[in-house]
Amino acid sequence: MTSFDCRAAAENVARFYENLTPLLLGKIDAFYAENARFKDPFNDVTGLKAITRIFEHMFDTVESPRFVITNIIADGQQAMLAWDFHLNLRDRAIVIRGVSHLSFDEAGRVEVHRDYWDAAEELYARLPLIGALMRLLRRKLSATEG
Repeated sequence: MTSFDCRAAAENVARFYENLTPLLLGKIDAFYAENARFKDPFNDVTGLKAITRIFEHMFDTVESPRFVITNIIADGQQAMLAWDFHLNLRDRAIVIRGVSHLSFDEAGRVEVHRDYWDAAEELYARLPLIGALMRLLRRKLSATEG
C-alpha cells in the first residue's frame, strides 16, 4: 500500500507542467526525487540538475513553450499524463502530442519520468527539408497510402 495519494501527486505534477516557467524550475525538487530519471526521444538523464537543464534548454531554444495536460490516469504508484506541448519554432506554431509515464517514490515525488511521443511525425515532418523526405518515406512505406 502506498503512503501517498497517487492521483493527487499526478495532479500536482500536471499543474507544475501547465504553469512551468524558468522561475518555477527552482522548485522542481518539490515534484521530483533527487535521483529521478527523465527519458524522452532526445534525453536520458538522472538527477534534478540534469532534468532542470533539459527544461532550461527548452526555454532557451523554443518560443512560448507551454504544456496542456489533457488526461490523467493514476494507479498505485504510477500515473500517465496525456499532454499537448505548444511551442513556436521559427514563427511557426506547433503542437506536439504525447504521454508521460510517471513512477512515484513513497513520498509522492517522481522517481522515473518517461515521455512517449513520435518525433518523426510530430516534429521532423514539419521541418522544411527533413519534412519532405519524411513524407516521401511515409508514402513509400505505408500500406494504406498509394
